[in-house]
Amino acid sequence: PKKGVLNIKKIGFLYNNAHSDNFIFDDKDFTYATNTYKLQAFYNLGSWKSLDFELIAQPQYQVIQHQLINEQFVLPSEENYKEKRTEFTSPKTMHLYAFELGFVMKKALLKKLDFLVTIGLGLAAIDTRTERLAKGFTFIENGSLGVSYKITNTTFLYLGSNVGHVSNLDFQSPNAGFSFVGFEAGISCLLK
Repeated sequence: PKKGVLNIKKIGFLYNNAHSDNFIFDDKDFTYATNTYKLQAFYNLGSWKSLDFELIAQPQYQVIQHQLINEQFVLPSEENYKEKRTEFTSPKTMHLYAFELGFVMKKALLKKLDFLVTIGLGLAAIDTRTERLAKGFTFIENGSLGVSYKITNTTFLYLGSNVGHVSNLDFQSPNAGFSFVGFEAGISCLLK
């Protein structure tokens, strides 16, 4: 196979399920749950001591269930606050489309088992406004810990957990954003 930073080493698919109601974040004002589907292209960035580094290009689609529970989150000082309270306390299904880059640090634990730390940052668009986030452009940030097991000579199974955040860096208002914890599973294949 060709060597070099711009050659795809592996391709894969990852599924993530995450919620705002968890042991780290537990805001009683709202509910937020997402199912995320990521296509993945892995690039080798090199090694240092016993660590290997990868870059993952991850276009993705998220289906989000959200509802404002505490209508008082929308303050009477806001324009049309009664209409907003009615709109935002109704359950919503939202869709988020994103492109994320994941930077991976990998260490071999056993012959076929690696431990991975991934930091991801991406650009996204969300199709529905909420009391916490404006419709349109936003950012996604993710941090994941997991293990990868080589199940065949060319196939890897990944299991992990992540902490994530969605917000727009105050490009639009509102921008309280969403934070969540999730679990993820993926499969990837080496390219010949």
